[in-house]
Amino acid sequence: MNDNEQNPRVASDADFDLQMSSQQMLSLASKAAELIVDRVTGLSKEKAWDGEFRQSLAQQLMSDPPEEGTSAADVLERAAHEILPFALRLDHPRSFGFIPSSPTWPGIVADFMAAGFHINQCTWLVASGPSQLELLVIDWFRKWLGYPESAGGLLTSGASAASVDALVAARESAGYPDSATVYMSDQSHSALPRAAKIIGIRPHCIRLIPSDAHFRMDMTALAQAVAGDRKKGFNPIAVVANAGTSSTGAIDPLRKLAVFCEKEGIWLHVDAAYGGFAIVTDVGKQLLAGIERADSVGLDAHKWFFQPYEAGSLLVKDATSLEHAFAFRHDILQDTVWGANHPNLADRGLQLSRSVRALKIWASVQTFGMAAFRRAVSKGMELATRAGEYIRDSSMLELLTPVSLGIVCFRVNPQDISLDDESLEGVNKDVLARVFWDGQAFYSSTLVGEIFALRLCIVNHTTTWEDVRATLESTERFGQMAVDRVQLTPER
Repeated sequence: MNDNEQNPRVASDADFDLQMSSQQMLSLASKAAELIVDRVTGLSKEKAWDGEFRQSLAQQLMSDPPEEGTSAADVLERAAHEILPFALRLDHPRSFGFIPSSPTWPGIVADFMAAGFHINQCTWLVASGPSQLELLVIDWFRKWLGYPESAGGLLTSGASAASVDALVAARESAGYPDSATVYMSDQSHSALPRAAKIIGIRPHCIRLIPSDAHFRMDMTALAQAVAGDRKKGFNPIAVVANAGTSSTGAIDPLRKLAVFCEKEGIWLHVDAAYGGFAIVTDVGKQLLAGIERADSVGLDAHKWFFQPYEAGSLLVKDATSLEHAFAFRHDILQDTVWGANHPNLADRGLQLSRSVRALKIWASVQTFGMAAFRRAVSKGMELATRAGEYIRDSSMLELLTPVSLGIVCFRVNPQDISLDDESLEGVNKDVLARVFWDGQAFYSSTLVGEIFALRLCIVNHTTTWEDVRATLESTERFGQMAVDRVQLTPER
């Protein structure tokens, strides 16, 4: 009796349980494309956000995996209608919360192709074509930033990973000193202190430097902090600057920071995850002047360069600084040493197994051209400026910070009614909740100093002035309703 007779489910050469015929594959791919195109083309008719409580979703989804399969088309239908819609529609033209984006269709299809070709872009031997393509895309970014030819880098999952890689390189460059300190603005994204903690910087050695009246890092406070730490025996290894804070869009004084860090021998990393791609426009070049002097820069193409997640990146002025920090010999990878000048991109960051991220960026730029991307980025800044003008002219709304890049911070604060700070905060929280649940748009909040602020981030290439205007009008309407409720509430 052979093995198959003893156990009829032992795999044999004839068993292909996990395969489909070519016709089945084409049919399923066509179904997926149909569902996605229907979603994308129908976005403006939907709400910008839809959510569901966990108990309801758990009742719907929490079950044991089936022992036998079912129709793949039905599975996709279920995903498209019962799971994926319960999310923020980041690519909706009236999605202004957090940092939204709208990916290009060539980028979406390129991700599908990359998954289908099933490439692990870890080393040159394993993925020479995709590796060269990533070098090309990184070189585009290098030129846009104004970096020298010695610069290089890699694509990452996002700015969080890029920040970790950058601070590892900074620590390597400083020689792994004891009592290392890292400095960043009190406006910095939470990913940055987290990155410092990940590389071993103790929490009490992560210095949050106060910002000035325009929410930029205070240079005097930074200089005092560094000097004071040196006297106490600490070793400053990195300063992290913002090129477009997530809250207000503020840009730190990049030129002054570069001069300071060069003088002090401290690594300067610029977090340009959101604002960095403004550099492809003339206005952006002026706003980000000095970024080319940083030791490293993080950029997210899945934000203002209109790519699907994940498409972050890290560039360093000296490409070898990453390889000094991350390249390790391993016997199982000894075959990947393939001639001179054939870089293994896994030697530049924390990932060994890596997806092909460059294809979507390359495909999008090849399809539409850089002129279209420049217009799309410029459009976001122009709409934000126009939104700021609308708010200044409104008797119901108050602009809280100067418009910067694509971000507008404001609040409901009627000119003809005097409300105390607590009441104003309550009104604006009420408005935000109404926008979430009842409005056709979505935006988020932040703190401007101690003030609760409503916040628009306008970076979607499909957004029109009509989308922005309608959102501000609904805010005025919800604001009036909230103010009326406050006035009708009897004093305690």
